[in-house]
Amino acid sequence: MALPWTRRRVLGTGVVGAAAITTAACGIGSDSTAPTSAATSGAPTPEPTNEDFSDAEKVINFSNWPGYIDIVRNNFPTTTLEDFTTQTGIDVVYTEDINDSNEFFAKVRVPLEQGQDIGRDIVVLTEEGVELWIAFGFAQKLNRELIPNAVNVIPGLASPPFDPNREYSLPWQSGFTGFGWNTPLLKEATGLDEITSFEQFFSPELAGRITILSEMRDTMGLLMNWQGYDMDNFTNDQFSQTLQVLQTKIDDGSIRQVAGNDYLAALDSGDAIAAIGWSGDVFALGSDFNFKLPESGGMIWADNMLVPAGARHKANAEKLMNFYYQPEIAARLVQWVQYVCPVQGAQEAMAEIAPKLVDNEWIFPTPELLSQAQEFMTLSIEDGEVLEREYYGVVGT
Repeated sequence: MALPWTRRRVLGTGVVGAAAITTAACGIGSDSTAPTSAATSGAPTPEPTNEDFSDAEKVINFSNWPGYIDIVRNNFPTTTLEDFTTQTGIDVVYTEDINDSNEFFAKVRVPLEQGQDIGRDIVVLTEEGVELWIAFGFAQKLNRELIPNAVNVIPGLASPPFDPNREYSLPWQSGFTGFGWNTPLLKEATGLDEITSFEQFFSPELAGRITILSEMRDTMGLLMNWQGYDMDNFTNDQFSQTLQVLQTKIDDGSIRQVAGNDYLAALDSGDAIAAIGWSGDVFALGSDFNFKLPESGGMIWADNMLVPAGARHKANAEKLMNFYYQPEIAARLVQWVQYVCPVQGAQEAMAEIAPKLVDNEWIFPTPELLSQAQEFMTLSIEDGEVLEREYYGVVGT
């Protein structure tokens, strides 16, 4: 199998960062200046025409992260996308061109601000990415009448702060951030079969053979928990103190690489033995690799579908969302991607598709596993930008 790409790398340098509409209850970034833009300067964003050509044009332009949909048929004669086209007569132009939510935003921001169609009917973005698009007025409200299966969204993802009524978005997949490692190489270097703590992760035996994520939230969230703080409720000083710890680990050579998409390649080649990484990505590497949440706590997140302002085929896009919220289809998808399934009923459907995955807690998390993970604290655009600049000032990406 070809090496899978990570589906998640957030924060390109020089681009607006987090995008919560409501500032979290802490002092972070309170003296910062927001970047000037149509959304922050008061300049109006032209209204897109939003004329829907779905009836005349049976097509959907779908942009997603690499390695985030089934491309192997497994025990089925077709893929899920092929089944959708057969059932609806709608062709899907599927493009794996989202490797970074903010990088993608930078690429399409100008036409969106001008009220133009960006040539995409569905995009899949991180939570903070969706938050940003909603805040800027770049996402269309969904017609839930065309998505009756949306009632199947699991309760934990049904009402996020950035879209409490799910008017604009639906989860595509969810997952965890924690430790990933190459088991044979870890055993050889340390005598351990797994990594459960940052003390083990930063052990002398692994010096120069570990990677951390370029995503500020993932890396700093886990590190702040390790320092005894809470990633979902922290202060300026706690963030700064944790950043100093990270600086020490970079300076002493513990960390080989601050990585985005390429941390998987480093694990696969053996250049890195362990990484802060994402659950489905690591499991997709094969049986020699494993994943676990730190004892001090891991992170949980979700990626979400939305329809961009000006999209030509909104109704077609909504039909595709409805299709993937059928439990049987959701089970087939998650059998391939190995992430947390956002669809109720998929676990029961999995019994007929891949019985060995029914009790896989990384796909269908148990309450115990969920209790070990948190979401990163909600930040305003201004506060997120401040923290990102501080983080990248240390990691240098």
